[in-house]
This record gives sequence, structure tokens and C-alpha cells, in this order.
Amino acid sequence: MDIRVASYGVIIDGDRILLAHWREGRHNGWTLPGGGIDPGEHPADAAVREIREETGYIAELDGLLGIDSFVAQPENRITPGATQPLHGLRIIYRAHVTDGELTYELDGSTDLAAWHPLSEVPTLKRVSLVDIALGMLEL
Repeated sequence: MDIRVASYGVIIDGDRILLAHWREGRHNGWTLPGGGIDPGEHPADAAVREIREETGYIAELDGLLGIDSFVAQPENRITPGATQPLHGLRIIYRAHVTDGELTYELDGSTDLAAWHPLSEVPTLKRVSLVDIALGMLEL
């Protein structure tokens, strides 16, 4: 079984949430800004780095919300021709923007970033991580 560890940030400002549009192969939809941890990288540093890469914003973490664990069977993986399941661990932090300007990632796994009203999240095409993270919050 393959393992992937990733870090994400939940950034809410008033009644809106910052999301990135994920587009990899047949998988696409709005997601939390974040992604895979580089070898030797602290998960918190990975979350801050990924938020900046995907949104242009510099963020500060406010604390750990939780950890999500899932197993994807080979036929549901992004990797073409995968023959083994993937165990994914997603470390989710609460964060806020401290600086920067909204921009889009170039040549990455996301192609847009945008603020969305929290009330409209249920109508968005989104990945399950968004709902999982919002369920960790006490709104």
C-alpha cells in the first residue's frame, strides 16, 4: 500500500472561505488549499507553503483542526495504472491570511483560487475534504 501525507488550511474570513480549484486528470473540484508534504518537511510548514503556492496568500496557522484518514482503491487513484491502494493522511489546520494577493498557481495541481460564501459551499462541485474540514469546525 502506498502512503501520502498532506497538509491543508481552512481559511475563513467572515462569511466566506478560501478554496482552490483542483484539476488533475478525471478529478476536479474545489478543495482546501494545501497538498503533499515534501520529504523532511514539517506538516505546518507544508500547509503554509501550499497555501502560498495555490492562492498567493501568506498565511499563519491558528491550530490543528484534525487528521483525516482514507484508503483509495487502485481504480480510484489519480495515478494512471496504479496497482496498489493509497492510504492518505490529511492534516488539517485552521489558518488566516496575513499578507499577499490572490493569484493562481501555474503548472500545478490547481488552476484557480477564490473566496466563496460559506452558504454556497453546498452547491459547489467540491472534493469531500471540504466537507470533512468544515465538520471539524465549530461554526
